[in-house]
Amino acid sequence: MDSITYKNCKIHFNTTCYTAINAHIQQHNFSKIFILVDENTHTHCLPLFLEQLHTDIAIEIIEIESGEIHKTIDTCVGVWNTLSDLDADRKSLMINIGGGVITDLGGFVACTFKRGIAYVNVPTTLLSMVDASVGGKTGVDLGHLKNQIGVISDPDMVLIDPNFLHTLPANQMRSGLAEMLKHGLISSDAYWQKFQELSALTLADLDMLIYESVIIKKNVVDEDPFEDGIRKTLNYGHTLGHAIESYFLSNPNKTTLLHGEAIVIGMILACYISTELTNFPKALTDSIKTLFISYYGKVTINKDEYAPIMELLKYDKKNNHGNINFVLLEAIGKPKIDCKVDNDIIIDAFEYYAS
Repeated sequence: MDSITYKNCKIHFNTTCYTAINAHIQQHNFSKIFILVDENTHTHCLPLFLEQLHTDIAIEIIEIESGEIHKTIDTCVGVWNTLSDLDADRKSLMINIGGGVITDLGGFVACTFKRGIAYVNVPTTLLSMVDASVGGKTGVDLGHLKNQIGVISDPDMVLIDPNFLHTLPANQMRSGLAEMLKHGLISSDAYWQKFQELSALTLADLDMLIYESVIIKKNVVDEDPFEDGIRKTLNYGHTLGHAIESYFLSNPNKTTLLHGEAIVIGMILACYISTELTNFPKALTDSIKTLFISYYGKVTINKDEYAPIMELLKYDKKNNHGNINFVLLEAIGKPKIDCKVDNDIIIDAFEYYAS
């Protein structure tokens, strides 16, 4: 697969990843290399990566705890202090090996430490390969509110090696697949149709679908790097999806949802709202709901939980001037941004999901 370039960042695939990172290290005279992992990627992914890394530069491993709950400023402070204690300087390189939590937080740490050091992202989950790998969004959560603190800053390169996917449990694979399904809904019916028989997909199919998903997001980000217009379409399903994810994360009586699990619910709700407001065909909404629930199951959201979830919408990053802005669909591959939605329709959408 050919490498993909956007702005000053290169995205490499498969064995090209290791040729590229070794050449990059050789060319740039880095003083030290710091590798950020969590306990899972430390065990399952780091050994594979280090086998392919050829350098005499000193390497330090920094481990943080896994999970969205640790995607916080407090974790950043711990990593910043560790970098300082280990004599990191502005010529250091940081390599983030993990899912979206690691690449988001690690990127934020790198681009703020000493006003910015070089970093490379090595996404190891399907979600991070097709989503966090492109676009330069870094940052952390503010309490249970997702991605409230951060900057847009591109890594030197992104290395996508699907061999890391063999270490993932099934629910993490499904979580990543949700973003690929989203790419189909917002970009093209041809790409969407490739997911209609999920059980028939092979690993070879997945390799190519990952590549296509990265290109879809890359093309959007190239056109709108700072989310002033078309890049907002990448948030399809995320307005309510993030609110649901935050609610479940903060409520001790609920089982925490993976990002993709929450976004799937958000996409079903957005399809229903699209049928009501932008003439998206009802039959398509029904078929999408059926497909998603057959693969992800249905999550119980009680009527008395609608209001606290909707209250969280005010923290959505697409909002402006006090307005909550939704991304809706007029057709598959034809999204519409900055849509205003009445609370009554949102409640009807929850009822539709539950029915």
